[in-house]
Amino acid sequence: MFNERKLRVKTLVTVFVMVVCATTGDSLMKHGMTQIGPVSLTQSGIIHGLSAAMSSGTIWLAILFLIGFMLSNMTVLSWADYSYVMPASAMGYAAVTFVGVVALGETVSPRRWLGVGLICVGVFLVGQTRPQTTAVMEVAR
Repeated sequence: MFNERKLRVKTLVTVFVMVVCATTGDSLMKHGMTQIGPVSLTQSGIIHGLSAAMSSGTIWLAILFLIGFMLSNMTVLSWADYSYVMPASAMGYAAVTFVGVVALGETVSPRRWLGVGLICVGVFLVGQTRPQTTAVMEVAR
C-alpha cells in the first residue's frame, strides 16, 4: 500500500514536471519562431531559418525545456502505464492553450475551449486510476 502511494506521488510529480517543461518549451519555441518569421520551404529558406534558429537564445532555451520534457516523459513511462501517462500529459495542451491566449495573444474559438475542457475532464478521470497495471506490477516483483 505504501509503495503504491509513493509510486502515485512520484508519478504525479514527474507528470507535473513533464507538463511544465512541455508548456514552457512549446511556448518559447513559438515565441522564438515568431521572431524569426516564416521559413520558406526552399533550400536557401531552410538554411536561413535553421541558422536564424540556431542563433536565437529563445530557441535554445526552448530546446532545453523540451529536453526536460523528454527526460521526464521517459522517466515516468518507465514505471507507469502509457494509457495513464499520455492522457495526463495532455493537460499540457490546456496549459499551452492558456499561455497562447495570455502570453502570445492568440485567439481561441469556443469550440477549441470546449475541446480543452473535455481534455481536462479526461485527465481528471484518468488521474483517478492507478498509474500502473497489475501486469506490470507482477513483472516488477
